[in-house]
Amino acid sequence: MSWVDALPDAEVENGVVRSFSGQSDETEALVAGAVISPLSQFGLIRFRGEETGAFLQGQLSSDVRQLESGLAQYSSYSTPKGRMLASFLIFRMGDDYLLQISRDLQAVIQKRLVMFVMRSKTKADDASDEVALIGVAGVNAAAVVKAVAGDVPAGDFAHYAWPQGVALALPDGRYELAVAVDAAPAVWQALRQAGATPVGEPVWRLSEVRAGTPWITGTTQDEFVPQMANMELIGAVSFNKGCYPGQEIVARTQYLGKLKRRMYRVRVEGEATAGQDVFSPEMNGQASGKIMLAAPAGKGTSEALVVVQMSSLEHGLHLGDAAGPQAQVLDLPYAVE
Repeated sequence: MSWVDALPDAEVENGVVRSFSGQSDETEALVAGAVISPLSQFGLIRFRGEETGAFLQGQLSSDVRQLESGLAQYSSYSTPKGRMLASFLIFRMGDDYLLQISRDLQAVIQKRLVMFVMRSKTKADDASDEVALIGVAGVNAAAVVKAVAGDVPAGDFAHYAWPQGVALALPDGRYELAVAVDAAPAVWQALRQAGATPVGEPVWRLSEVRAGTPWITGTTQDEFVPQMANMELIGAVSFNKGCYPGQEIVARTQYLGKLKRRMYRVRVEGEATAGQDVFSPEMNGQASGKIMLAAPAGKGTSEALVVVQMSSLEHGLHLGDAAGPQAQVLDLPYAVE
C-alpha cells in the first residue's frame, strides 16, 4: 500500500490523491495561505554510478553539470527529430540523480534511457516506492517549509539536505520535499501542524500551470520541440553543451528563427484537458495548437498551458473547435516573445 492511501480524508484514485474530503474549494486554499499535496502523480527514475553525470549530459537537453553546484533543474528528453518524449525535474539526493517524471511515462522512458547506457558506469532503477514527494505552495509556503525543514532554499532551484530528505525551491514560490517513504507520514503531519492545508493533485497541477511549467504526459508525447513549450525560458535547454538526441533540431530552431508556436497560459469556461486541440478563426478549420497542461481553476473555469501558433493570438483562441469556448490569455511569470 502506498503511503498516500493512509492519509486522513484523502480520496485516492489509482495511487493519486484527487482531493481531501471536507473541503469545499481546494483552489481557494492555494491563494489564501499554504497548501501541501502528495505528488504521487510523478515517478522517480534514479541514476547512480560514477559516470552518471556524463551519461545524462549526453541524453537530456539541460546542462546536467549544473547539478554539481547544488541546483535542481528542469530538462527534457527528445526524439532525434527534436520532439519531446518526456520532461523532468532533476535533483540530487546524496550521490544519486533523481529524474522526476509524469508517472504514466516512467516505465517506458526508463527502459529507453537504459538502452543507451551500454558501457557507462551508471545504472537506473525506480525510486518511486522509496522516495516520497510532497509539494508546498501558496503565499505562506516558505514559512511552512522553514518550520518543518529548519530553513528554506536560498533561491529558485536551490536545494539542501535535511535529516528527513531534500528540500528544493521551485519558481513562483513553490517547494518540493523529497523524503524517505517511511518518514513521509510524520513530515506530512508536521506540515499540517505548521498551518498548511492538504489539497489534491488538481490543485498542484494548477500551481504548475500558473508557474508556466510544462509537463509532458502520454497525451502530449512527440508533439513539441522544447522551445514551443518555453523549455529554454525555464532553464531546461542549454545551447552551449555537447550533443544529445534532437540537439541539431533544437539548435536550428533557436538560431534560424523558425519558431512559429509558443506556449501561453489561458483561462477558459468549462473543463479543459491535456491533449485537447485549440482552434483559431484564421486557421480555416485546422487546429492552431494543443493543450499541454490544464487544471480546474474554480467557479466552473479551467486554466491551461496551450502551445499554439503565435499568429493566432490576435484572432482569438477557442477550445475544442472554432466555435468552442473562447480562451482568455493570461500572464506567465516569465516573458514570452
